Amino acid sequence: MKSLDPRVNRLPGFGQGEVQPKAALDQLGTYEVFVQAKEGKPFQHEGIVHASDIELAYILAKETFTRRFTCVSLYVTDTRDVYVSPLSEGQTSAYDLLPAAEVQQGEQEMYEVYHLVKRGKQHVHAGEVSASSPQGAMQVAKQQLGVGKVVYNVWVIRKKAIRYTTDTDKDLWLTLPDKKYRDASDYKAGDKLTAFLEKAKHAV
Repeated sequence: MKSLDPRVNRLPGFGQGEVQPKAALDQLGTYEVFVQAKEGKPFQHEGIVHASDIELAYILAKETFTRRFTCVSLYVTDTRDVYVSPLSEGQTSAYDLLPAAEVQQGEQEMYEVYHLVKRGKQHVHAGEVSASSPQGAMQVAKQQLGVGKVVYNVWVIRKKAIRYTTDTDKDLWLTLPDKKYRDASDYKAGDKLTAFLEKAKHAV
Protein backbone atom coordinates (compact mmCIF):
# COMPACT_ATOMS: atom_id res chain seq x y z
CA MET A 1 0.00 0.00 0.00
CA LYS A 2 1.39 3.43 -0.97
CA SER A 3 1.61 6.01 1.81
CA LEU A 4 0.03 9.43 1.41
CA ASP A 5 2.89 10.97 3.37
CA PRO A 6 5.48 12.42 0.93
CA ARG A 7 8.22 12.00 3.56
CA VAL A 8 7.58 8.25 3.56
CA ASN A 9 7.47 8.08 -0.22
CA ARG A 10 10.94 9.63 -0.42
CA LEU A 11 12.40 6.77 1.61
CA PRO A 12 13.92 3.79 -0.20
CA GLY A 13 11.90 0.60 -0.01
CA PHE A 14 13.13 -2.15 2.28
CA GLY A 15 15.55 -4.46 0.51
CA GLN A 16 15.53 -2.44 -2.72
CA GLY A 17 19.25 -1.75 -2.90
CA GLU A 18 21.21 1.48 -2.39
CA VAL A 19 19.69 4.78 -1.33
CA GLN A 20 19.41 7.05 -4.36
CA PRO A 21 20.42 10.74 -4.20
CA LYS A 22 17.59 13.14 -3.43
CA ALA A 23 16.16 15.04 -6.36
CA ALA A 24 17.19 18.67 -6.81
CA LEU A 25 14.93 21.15 -4.96
CA ASP A 26 13.26 18.22 -3.21
CA GLN A 27 13.13 20.28 -0.01
CA LEU A 28 13.32 23.99 0.82
CA GLY A 29 16.57 25.32 2.22
CA THR A 30 17.00 26.63 5.75
CA TYR A 31 17.79 30.23 6.66
CA GLU A 32 19.03 31.53 10.02
CA VAL A 33 17.07 34.43 11.53
CA PHE A 34 18.60 37.19 13.68
CA VAL A 35 16.48 39.80 15.47
CA GLN A 36 17.14 43.17 17.09
CA ALA A 37 14.40 43.83 19.63
CA LYS A 38 15.32 47.48 20.39
CA GLU A 39 17.59 50.17 18.97
CA GLY A 40 21.05 49.86 20.47
CA LYS A 41 20.55 46.24 21.52
CA PRO A 42 22.68 43.53 19.86
CA PHE A 43 21.15 41.18 17.33
CA GLN A 44 20.60 37.64 18.51
CA HIS A 45 19.80 34.39 16.78
CA GLU A 46 16.08 33.53 16.98
CA GLY A 47 15.70 30.37 14.91
CA ILE A 48 15.32 29.20 11.32
CA VAL A 49 12.81 29.32 8.51
CA HIS A 50 12.47 27.13 5.42
CA ALA A 51 12.24 29.03 2.15
CA SER A 52 13.01 28.80 -1.55
CA ASP A 53 15.20 31.95 -1.55
CA ILE A 54 16.52 34.60 0.78
CA GLU A 55 13.83 37.20 0.03
CA LEU A 56 11.04 34.78 0.91
CA ALA A 57 13.03 33.75 3.97
CA TYR A 58 13.08 37.41 5.08
CA ILE A 59 9.29 37.73 4.81
CA LEU A 60 8.67 34.40 6.56
CA ALA A 61 11.10 35.40 9.32
CA LYS A 62 9.20 38.63 9.86
CA GLU A 63 5.88 36.80 10.05
CA THR A 64 7.21 33.99 12.24
CA PHE A 65 9.38 35.80 14.77
CA THR A 66 8.17 39.40 15.04
CA ARG A 67 4.38 39.34 14.94
CA ARG A 68 3.99 39.08 18.73
CA PHE A 69 6.47 41.66 19.92
CA THR A 70 7.96 44.96 18.78
CA CYS A 71 11.06 44.57 16.65
CA VAL A 72 13.20 47.23 15.00
CA SER A 73 15.25 45.07 12.64
CA LEU A 74 16.04 41.54 11.55
CA TYR A 75 18.18 39.77 9.02
CA VAL A 76 18.48 36.35 7.49
CA THR A 77 21.21 34.30 5.88
CA ASP A 78 21.46 30.87 4.30
CA THR A 79 22.49 28.28 6.89
CA ARG A 80 25.25 27.16 4.53
CA ASP A 81 26.85 30.62 4.83
CA VAL A 82 27.32 30.33 8.61
CA TYR A 83 30.84 29.19 9.47
CA VAL A 84 30.77 27.44 12.87
CA SER A 85 33.54 26.83 15.40
CA PRO A 86 33.87 23.68 17.54
CA LEU A 87 31.59 23.58 20.60
CA SER A 88 33.45 23.81 23.90
CA GLU A 89 32.58 22.81 27.46
CA GLY A 90 33.43 23.88 31.00
CA GLN A 91 35.86 26.79 31.12
CA THR A 92 37.37 26.05 27.71
CA SER A 93 36.74 28.70 25.08
CA ALA A 94 35.74 27.65 21.58
CA TYR A 95 38.46 29.96 20.31
CA ASP A 96 41.05 27.70 21.95
CA LEU A 97 39.74 24.74 19.94
CA LEU A 98 40.32 26.41 16.57
CA PRO A 99 42.97 24.69 14.43
CA ALA A 100 46.22 26.64 14.31
CA ALA A 101 46.32 28.84 11.23
CA GLU A 102 47.89 32.09 10.15
CA VAL A 103 45.71 35.02 9.16
CA GLN A 104 45.93 34.91 5.37
CA GLN A 105 46.46 37.97 3.24
CA GLY A 106 44.13 38.69 0.32
CA GLU A 107 41.01 40.58 -0.58
CA GLN A 108 39.33 41.54 2.67
CA GLU A 109 35.62 41.17 3.43
CA MET A 110 33.55 42.04 6.46
CA TYR A 111 32.16 39.26 8.67
CA GLU A 112 29.56 39.40 11.44
CA VAL A 113 30.65 37.50 14.57
CA TYR A 114 28.28 35.79 17.00
CA HIS A 115 29.13 34.32 20.40
CA LEU A 116 27.36 31.69 22.47
CA VAL A 117 28.30 32.79 26.00
CA LYS A 118 25.88 30.57 27.92
CA ARG A 119 24.84 27.03 27.07
CA GLY A 120 21.14 26.76 26.25
CA LYS A 121 20.90 30.42 25.21
CA GLN A 122 21.00 32.07 21.80
CA HIS A 123 24.05 33.30 19.90
CA VAL A 124 24.46 37.06 20.37
CA HIS A 125 26.22 39.52 18.08
CA ALA A 126 29.73 40.29 19.35
CA GLY A 127 31.08 42.52 16.60
CA GLU A 128 32.46 42.41 13.10
CA VAL A 129 35.89 41.70 11.65
CA SER A 130 37.65 42.01 8.32
CA ALA A 131 39.29 38.92 6.81
CA SER A 132 39.95 37.16 3.52
CA SER A 133 38.12 33.91 4.46
CA PRO A 134 35.77 32.51 7.12
CA GLN A 135 38.71 30.66 8.71
CA GLY A 136 40.66 33.90 8.78
CA ALA A 137 37.66 35.69 10.28
CA MET A 138 37.68 33.17 13.12
CA GLN A 139 41.33 33.90 13.84
CA VAL A 140 40.83 37.68 13.73
CA ALA A 141 37.76 37.38 15.97
CA LYS A 142 39.84 35.36 18.44
CA GLN A 143 42.38 38.20 18.61
CA GLN A 144 39.90 41.07 18.70
CA LEU A 145 36.76 39.70 20.39
CA GLY A 146 37.74 36.56 22.26
CA VAL A 147 40.42 37.76 24.67
CA GLY A 148 39.67 36.87 28.29
CA LYS A 149 36.26 35.39 27.52
CA VAL A 150 34.78 31.91 27.76
CA VAL A 151 32.84 31.50 24.54
CA TYR A 152 31.22 28.12 23.93
CA ASN A 153 30.61 28.54 20.21
CA VAL A 154 31.43 31.11 17.53
CA TRP A 155 29.66 31.86 14.27
CA VAL A 156 31.06 34.06 11.50
CA ILE A 157 28.95 35.14 8.55
CA ARG A 158 30.07 37.00 5.44
CA LYS A 159 28.15 40.30 5.38
CA LYS A 160 27.55 39.99 1.63
CA ALA A 161 25.57 36.80 2.31
CA ILE A 162 23.14 38.53 4.68
CA ARG A 163 19.75 39.98 3.78
CA TYR A 164 19.54 42.98 6.13
CA THR A 165 16.55 45.15 6.97
CA THR A 166 16.76 48.31 4.88
CA ASP A 167 15.35 51.72 5.79
CA THR A 168 12.41 51.15 3.45
CA ASP A 169 11.67 47.81 5.15
CA LYS A 170 11.31 49.30 8.62
CA ASP A 171 7.71 50.43 8.07
CA LEU A 172 6.82 46.72 8.28
CA TRP A 173 6.76 47.14 12.08
CA LEU A 174 5.14 50.57 12.39
CA THR A 175 1.65 49.18 13.03
CA LEU A 176 2.63 46.70 15.71
CA PRO A 177 2.48 49.05 18.74
CA ASP A 178 -1.16 49.89 17.85
CA LYS A 179 -2.21 46.24 17.94
CA LYS A 180 -2.13 45.64 21.68
CA TYR A 181 -5.19 43.40 21.40
CA ARG A 182 -2.76 40.72 20.29
CA ASP A 183 -1.09 40.79 23.70
CA ALA A 184 -2.70 38.98 26.64
CA SER A 185 -1.41 41.69 28.99
CA ASP A 186 -3.60 44.30 27.30
CA TYR A 187 -6.79 42.60 28.47
CA LYS A 188 -5.92 43.31 32.13
CA ALA A 189 -7.91 40.31 33.33
CA GLY A 190 -6.69 40.74 36.89
CA ASP A 191 -8.08 44.28 37.13
CA LYS A 192 -11.40 43.18 35.66
CA LEU A 193 -11.66 40.30 38.12
CA THR A 194 -10.92 42.60 41.06
CA ALA A 195 -13.58 45.08 39.91
CA PHE A 196 -16.10 42.27 39.48
CA LEU A 197 -15.44 40.90 42.99
CA GLU A 198 -15.77 44.38 44.51
CA LYS A 199 -19.05 44.90 42.69
CA ALA A 200 -20.32 41.50 43.82
CA LYS A 201 -19.34 42.27 47.43
CA HIS A 202 -21.35 45.50 47.49
CA ALA A 203 -24.31 43.86 45.79
CA VAL A 204 -24.65 41.45 48.73
